[in-house]
Amino acid sequence: MVFCYKNGQIIDSVSIFDRAFQYGDGCFSTARIYQNVIELEDLHRLRLQHSAERLFLQVDFAFLEQSLRQLQQQFDSLNGTLKIVISRGEGQRGYAMPDHPADLYVFYYPQKIQLFQPEYIDSGVLTQRIGLTMPALVGLKSLNRLEQVMLKKEAQEKAWIEALVTDVQGKVVEGVSSNCFIQINNTWISPELRYNGVHGVMRAEILQRMQQQHIPCQLRSVDLNEIPHIQSLFFCNALSPMKIVQSLDGRTLALQPCVELFETLQLQQFKSHV
Repeated sequence: MVFCYKNGQIIDSVSIFDRAFQYGDGCFSTARIYQNVIELEDLHRLRLQHSAERLFLQVDFAFLEQSLRQLQQQFDSLNGTLKIVISRGEGQRGYAMPDHPADLYVFYYPQKIQLFQPEYIDSGVLTQRIGLTMPALVGLKSLNRLEQVMLKKEAQEKAWIEALVTDVQGKVVEGVSSNCFIQINNTWISPELRYNGVHGVMRAEILQRMQQQHIPCQLRSVDLNEIPHIQSLFFCNALSPMKIVQSLDGRTLALQPCVELFETLQLQQFKSHV
């Protein structure tokens, strides 16, 4: 079951002239909501605001609060997933941007929510590679996700919930729908995402907590030839702070460094910084 609001009003359909449908013209963020609290709400808002500025979207974020108030009137407690989509709205044929406010959609997927626990998965490196992104769009979670759709198909064919994704330059970037943290030579690394990839809110939160705990983490490029030297690896996104990889392309990885990091950073639960 899903509930959808557009600019604070519940809807069950979208115009065929909406530029989100026509061109993928917009951005989005997906968050967990637990006992009426949007986890990492401030980071989600900052990302959406940053993306809106980069994409020249005129957004009234008051529609988010309006939608949440209506949902809270309908449910005793909100638990599940929120997907916030910003579309440039309806427009005429052609790429030129219409000069009007953007539309803000809120999708609510009710579900039982529990405190986070590490997940354990088998994974590998996908053969398909992603390209380089226009500099103004690097890091944005735009509505154009065709690369991820293609990557997800390959991952499913190999029965991997998540997998490492490389780019045309031969660099490790991220997972299909997650960022990644890699341990090599007993040092944590997160790919720098200079030319592609999504700047995830969970990645930002984990990096901040590592800094607070004085745990070194390098932000640098990771070459393909370094993959055989990976000791530990985990994926993270707003819906799962740690998917620990127990085997990578059949090679067993160390689990304990990830488990210790999970406990040290107290990744069981997240709330907004506000």
